Amino acid sequence: MIPHREIAAAKVNLALHVRGKREDGRHDIETVFAFCTDGDPLSGEEADEFSLEVVGPFAGETPAGSDNLVIRAARALADAAGVQRGAALRLDKRLPVASGIGGGSADAAAALRLLTVIWNIDPKHAQAVAPALGSDVPACLLSMSARGSGAGDQLHIEDAGVSGTPILLINPRVQLSTADVFVGWDGVDHGPLGDWRQGRNDLERVALGMVPQIETVLAWLGTRPGAKIFRMSGSGATCFALFDSDEALDLAEHSVPREWWKLATTLR
Repeated sequence: MIPHREIAAAKVNLALHVRGKREDGRHDIETVFAFCTDGDPLSGEEADEFSLEVVGPFAGETPAGSDNLVIRAARALADAAGVQRGAALRLDKRLPVASGIGGGSADAAAALRLLTVIWNIDPKHAQAVAPALGSDVPACLLSMSARGSGAGDQLHIEDAGVSGTPILLINPRVQLSTADVFVGWDGVDHGPLGDWRQGRNDLERVALGMVPQIETVLAWLGTRPGAKIFRMSGSGATCFALFDSDEALDLAEHSVPREWWKLATTLR
């Protein structure tokens, strides 16, 4: 049997405004999500039990057992849909862990899409379990440009005007805890998010204080010919730049310092 396949697409927050803290401890945000054409490949097939094999350059930093969001998503979906079968899954972990570009959330969402096909069940079950797996999982399940509000899990499909845009992602190979970054937010509401092009990332200043290399990455991206917009994604430490041509992207990609992780791709 040929395994089914999905891509856990890398997520980018084109802008992210933090508006306040919620009673449940999370934060109200306004953001515009976009997704890359590349990410973590996930494959699988039906089996009697659940299993997960993790390979790839970041496999060593990714739990393979019950703590992995892929397995948690699989079990949650099986429970919600009344599925009595398991699945043998294989995750090729190419995106850095705890890096602000979806990571585990994208992997969980890919598992939900994959298992919906493998088990031949109604996609509504995946939509129902996604929010409990993480605030970014509903957006990653959709994997297309959308405006997020609430904790980021209230979505409105929106054409951000970036489909096909060349993008370069760079991470200084430093993990950054989303929870720790939000704890450091200064509590000041700097206003709503209108046009994302005039927006900002309210977590950037906090993350920069924790990982000074972010400032170096942003400064480097800002000097690349053809770079139109450059910001940090999510809670960091991955930063991105949108380019006005494939040629400009290629030039930037080939000059990225060797010690940084990079991904040159396009937006969906």
